[in-house]
Amino acid sequence: MKHSIKDLLVQAKDVSELMVDLAWASVIYDDRDIAREVIEIEDRMNQLVYELRRLCLIASRSPEDADYFAGIVQVASSMEKVGDAAEDIARVVLKRLGVPWELRRDLRHADEVVGRVPLVEGTSLAGRSLEDLAIPRETGVWLIAVRREVEWMFAPGPDFVLHEGDIVYAQGAESGLAELRYLAGALEEPEPPDWEPEDSLSVAVDLLVEMKNVTEAAVGLAYSSLILRDKGLAAEVSAIEDRTDQMYEDLESWVLAAGRTELDPSELRGLIHIGEATERIADAAQAMVWLIERDEELHPVLAEAFAEAEEVVAAFTVTEDAPLANQSLGDVRVGTETGMHVLAIQRGSRWRYRPRKGFVLQAGDRVLAIGPEDGVELLAAMVGPAVLQSAET
Repeated sequence: MKHSIKDLLVQAKDVSELMVDLAWASVIYDDRDIAREVIEIEDRMNQLVYELRRLCLIASRSPEDADYFAGIVQVASSMEKVGDAAEDIARVVLKRLGVPWELRRDLRHADEVVGRVPLVEGTSLAGRSLEDLAIPRETGVWLIAVRREVEWMFAPGPDFVLHEGDIVYAQGAESGLAELRYLAGALEEPEPPDWEPEDSLSVAVDLLVEMKNVTEAAVGLAYSSLILRDKGLAAEVSAIEDRTDQMYEDLESWVLAAGRTELDPSELRGLIHIGEATERIADAAQAMVWLIERDEELHPVLAEAFAEAEEVVAAFTVTEDAPLANQSLGDVRVGTETGMHVLAIQRGSRWRYRPRKGFVLQAGDRVLAIGPEDGVELLAAMVGPAVLQSAET
């Protein structure tokens, strides 16, 4: 089956994001089956990018065409690098390089977390398709995998029907995972016991969790920058990349310091490997926005492709009478109510990315959010009717 450049871009974006989600899930749950799936998906990612490059070469018949299609190749290469980094994170699990359980615990409280939710007997989710359930819109979380006894389904499609006894792996906000657990009839995941960490290990773990948060924000902002052709967002991505470089250097220092205590240094190798791979995701995001920073003309197929991806980016302005005006993001549970996740908020000339639940919105704020297409209208109703631009425009 032949694919167009747009089809391949859509698939490459979705596959790279799936790889990252599954890679972190494999770390959190120390699951080698999920890690192996990341490795297998990497082959598909490589094929997609190869085919993209081939089609761009075929379509390029003049220097002007070459300029146009070079941008597509640049973005495709960046998405491939994101997938490569995800593969390296998964290999930490496969090779048993050592991941302290404190990291797995703290990753469950990152900005976007991965949860494991069993579907108990009698749940209302059983016997219904994912399209019918509309879980992203209803809970604000995405299903990335389902395990049924010994069988796995990764990135299940809309026709997939859930059964009692399935174990669902979902990614999103903690509040959304709590809602999914309620619908599934599952109990809350027990918290690990309290612990008294070594100071150096504690700092290293916190740094790595923060690196995960900011690099995910960087990728989302990079796509937003390409769709909206916004140099301000591109500058934010570059600033995040600089910050991530410094955080990785600090991470190395703290991991080495932890290894000088009574901790076994062999148990800390995974932190270094995961940190280095995470930093490369920020590098890939910066490579995407290089096109915007240089005022390169972008092929319209980029915006068209991102509009058809599983997640779309939309921009809004908060109006005076909007329900969200003068309310915190946590008060109105944006993610759970709309399925959209706020990537960044611009107030005046300053950007705040991955704002916390306590952030209070004001009239005039510019909100960038990502999520399912049907969540755009829901969020628009909360911030006001003025949708500046979505990924479909």
